[in-house]
Amino acid sequence: MNRKIIIIEGYLASGKSTFARLLSKKLNVPCLIKDTFKIALCESIQISNREEGSRFSVVTFDAMMYVTERLMETGYPVIIEGNFVPAGIKQKDEANVIKELVKKYNYSPLTYKFKGDTKILYKRYIEREKSFERGDANRDFEEIPYDKFNTDCRNLKPFNIGGEVIIIDTSDYESIDFMSYIEKTQIFINESF
Repeated sequence: MNRKIIIIEGYLASGKSTFARLLSKKLNVPCLIKDTFKIALCESIQISNREEGSRFSVVTFDAMMYVTERLMETGYPVIIEGNFVPAGIKQKDEANVIKELVKKYNYSPLTYKFKGDTKILYKRYIEREKSFERGDANRDFEEIPYDKFNTDCRNLKPFNIGGEVIIIDTSDYESIDFMSYIEKTQIFINESF
């Protein structure tokens, strides 16, 4: 068995989900993406405002951690992606929940922390909100001002559950050599403790 967890977290609209899907496909490792998980959970539920969406975000995180724990029980690698919130931002300390699972199952974590120029990411975020793939479960229903977006991104900075942390600045997404990060992750997965 290979007890490794790869956490892809960080700023909004920074390309976390795209990288998580690519990493999962290239390494053949199961991946749970918070936004797509939320869409699946809410498929039969109509969400009509931001407050309802926020409540379902809590449910989504709990369900995602339930599945993550079932995967960790097998001892095989797993990838999780989301803008996981550290203590003091929401009622639940999502970072600590992940840290406790890592400890409980004696997993070794590798965290990819996505960040970037929040003005550039904000433009991506506005465009993303218009896309059909976003789904009502993840929609904000009203445009978030840049200042709030910037604060929300900065609130994610303290996430740290231990292990190696690799920071990827996606201000210029097209220039990033994602294959090198895939190779690093493959090496990490194959390392013995």
